Amino acid sequence: MANTAQAKKRARQSEKRRRHNASMRSRLRTNIKGVIKAIGSGDPEAARAAYQSAVPVIDNMARKGLIHKNKAARHKSRLNAQIRSLSAG
Repeated sequence: MANTAQAKKRARQSEKRRRHNASMRSRLRTNIKGVIKAIGSGDPEAARAAYQSAVPVIDNMARKGLIHKNKAARHKSRLNAQIRSLSAG
């Protein structure tokens, strides 16, 4: 347990930040799952629309430091490749 006023404040800030980060991470995962679900349905147009709405969320999370920029790029690349193979096949 924090003893000093500074440590107590830091604990409060950390908890607030943790809750906010959890919320943002959940939003990110929900958007990614939406794209995966649209890909699974086999509709290229729906998959593209879901991807277009997910990309800004992914980029925003990378910009804020919630995920690494390479992880964001990897997610976008893999989702886009699945969408492209869906419309090609």
